[in-house]
Amino acid sequence: MTAWTGHDAAQQRALFVLSFRQRDELAAILSRAGWRVVAARRSDGLRQRVAASGTAIAIVDARGAIDEGIAVTAELARIAGHGDALLVLVSRGDVDRLGALHDAGATHLLVSPIGSEVLLQAVRSAERHVVRMGGGWHDPTAGAGAPLGWRHDAERGSLQLTPALAEATGFAESSDPRALLRALGPDGRRIALAAIRRLTDNLPATAFAHDLPGLGRVVQHVARDAHSGRLHALIEPLARVGDIGAVVREALGSVRDHAGAQRWLDRRIEGGERPGIRVLAIAGIDPINRQQGRVVGDTLLRAVERRIEQAVRDAGVARAALARLGGTEFGVLLPHGNDEGLEEALRQALARPFVAGSGMVTLGLRQACGVAAPGESGDQLIRRVEGELPGARADDAQGPLAADGADVLAGEVHRAIDRGEIAIRFQPQVDLLAGRIVGVEALARWDHPERGELGAELLFAAATHARLAGVLSAHVQHLAMRIAAGWDAPLSRLRLSINVTAEDVAQPDFAETLLAAADDSGFPRDRLTVEITESGLIAELGEAAGLLATLRAAGCRVAIDDFGTGYSSLAYLKALPLDYLKLDRRLTQDIVGSHRDRVVVRGVIDMARSLDLTVIAEGVETVDQRDALATEGCQLYQGFLCAEPLTVPALTALLG
Repeated sequence: MTAWTGHDAAQQRALFVLSFRQRDELAAILSRAGWRVVAARRSDGLRQRVAASGTAIAIVDARGAIDEGIAVTAELARIAGHGDALLVLVSRGDVDRLGALHDAGATHLLVSPIGSEVLLQAVRSAERHVVRMGGGWHDPTAGAGAPLGWRHDAERGSLQLTPALAEATGFAESSDPRALLRALGPDGRRIALAAIRRLTDNLPATAFAHDLPGLGRVVQHVARDAHSGRLHALIEPLARVGDIGAVVREALGSVRDHAGAQRWLDRRIEGGERPGIRVLAIAGIDPINRQQGRVVGDTLLRAVERRIEQAVRDAGVARAALARLGGTEFGVLLPHGNDEGLEEALRQALARPFVAGSGMVTLGLRQACGVAAPGESGDQLIRRVEGELPGARADDAQGPLAADGADVLAGEVHRAIDRGEIAIRFQPQVDLLAGRIVGVEALARWDHPERGELGAELLFAAATHARLAGVLSAHVQHLAMRIAAGWDAPLSRLRLSINVTAEDVAQPDFAETLLAAADDSGFPRDRLTVEITESGLIAELGEAAGLLATLRAAGCRVAIDDFGTGYSSLAYLKALPLDYLKLDRRLTQDIVGSHRDRVVVRGVIDMARSLDLTVIAEGVETVDQRDALATEGCQLYQGFLCAEPLTVPALTALLG
């Protein structure tokens, strides 16, 4: 087990806990009993995280997630050493799967109901097993290295860092707590202090994520010792999670910030080396932030980061590291100053379009490279190369849509409709349990003759400026139904969801007009779903309820879209006849967020199901999100995990 000199025996004991739904509750129980807990709610990078925890005991909470629990147990058993303990918690309803868990490699099993004392006795039994057998988790590809952590004694005012953390951050092993807090910056300092203030007798352990200079993005697992009052923490670099082993880590190190990049360069300069840096300035992010919000912009930046990492690996640049220098500027850190072939690899990688929200975007790239000159520090090298970037110091105003406001495009909307420039893409909706596509949502695109493909948000904003939102909406609805009416198998079985606007709902004859359009197109009413954006509903709920009741009586289904973004959600659920509730993408992302985030999303799903509404999650991008939503009872999802909005040929190929 991993421990620091000076800790008592209870503090030295470490546990790894994986719980899909009750991570924080289990961590609190175990921390109060003196265990040093590294707790996770997802199975990403499982091998590395268990190895990094320095424990010989792992707990898998398979309650409510038995299939995932069996899979995780099998994965852990494959890396366990002789004598390691693997304790699995099981719901009473899943006792028929105990044999499968035993076969997967569980050494200890505990069936609900599980009280605190029963859990602790089971863990002590697992500990005795480890002591007798001399176990110790290992993973030849984990590369966990020395432990990263700290201990704080408030009475003495002392902060003790492990040697590995001191080396990574550049701080002394005995440091001033205030100095370390200042180094975190305003956001990191606020998050850290808020987490520490959460610690109580009932919640003796917590975890929080932030950026740490020298290490990049990390999770801190912090606990308060009930007897001494000391705080002690283990730090888990997120760059290690999901890693594929030492080979990739050698090819590309973890993502650093500006200060981390400077220290990385300084260490090599002081060692007599001549490192280099290639600075990349990305243009086109700021317009996305303005048009689609920071969430979409941040997701786009992470996609850029992944492209850069892949390009460096493909170019074979050994032992390079990546840094986010600030804003939309990145730096590839080069230990030997040599990056032959990297400039072209990066240019090609970043020239391909990126997904940005509901559309595609092409970003601009400027790059420059330099090697440390004699007597030059890391900071001076970075600033010099930044000054050598082609063109003037740029912001994102060069982006492809920076000069294209909705007001500028408004005059072209009518022409776009008349000339057939409005196209439809279809995003699949997937049954979470069956794993098959059961429907699609029709989304508008503007194939602009000069500006390329523009997304629905900009298109409808331009139409609103031109007072043509109702005309455009009707055109998109009719076009989508005409296209879908001509589908052959396997597309002919899919449900079609179309969006309606506030102007549509305000028209007293809208229901009759839409039903007539469906009949004219030949698309069956019983496969049509009408999605009403929550923020677009008219103020008079009685009129809206009557309109929706007419559509449902005719065989259509009704969904409330983007649920969770407006101000009258509960009133809508009470007043309107609905069949589907669509979780806004921000709620979907929260399902793998903090404990509080998950509670909110879980509450929304439970409320919808109690009202007999089918829940559709929008914006699902990761397996973790999908699996967590399924565990909470969500029935359908759509998002880039399955597919982006597709043309009809692409959709046919996907189902074929």
